[in-house]
Amino acid sequence: MKLLLILTEALNLFKSLLNDLRGKRSLVYLLILAFSVSIASGFILYILDPNIHSVLDGIWSAWVTMTHVGFGDVVPTSFLGRLLSAMLILFGLTLFALFTAILSVTLIGKNIDTWGHDVRQIEHETNRIEKEENQILRELARLHERMSALEKQLSANAGKEN
Repeated sequence: MKLLLILTEALNLFKSLLNDLRGKRSLVYLLILAFSVSIASGFILYILDPNIHSVLDGIWSAWVTMTHVGFGDVVPTSFLGRLLSAMLILFGLTLFALFTAILSVTLIGKNIDTWGHDVRQIEHETNRIEKEENQILRELARLHERMSALEKQLSANAGKEN
């Protein structure tokens, strides 16, 4: 029963994350860039490398290289093909870094909204406490003045009696 509750909460979190990511234009642009680069690189690999026998093999090789899976079923053998694959490896690292950044911003953004609400509550409570403290300090100052006045009266009365 507890496992079912945990799985339900995990599924709800995943759905919430997907909904938040749907609204991110930067993620859409990143995916379009990744697919465009893999298709263009696949065509170039097909043209440059004799070991790439079709455009689809070139696209597959580019995609597998960019995602760092590296199945090894389609491998460039020419210098230019390997050079392009090396650039795809670096490009893939950049893509993963950008994707991680977008995901982090999405997750942190949700936490910042919650944090901002908490901060506003703390500020409200702090202002209330400051007002109460100022009122107490004013009352203490008034009591101090009354006590000083009473002490003066007592001193004056004690001086008259002597």
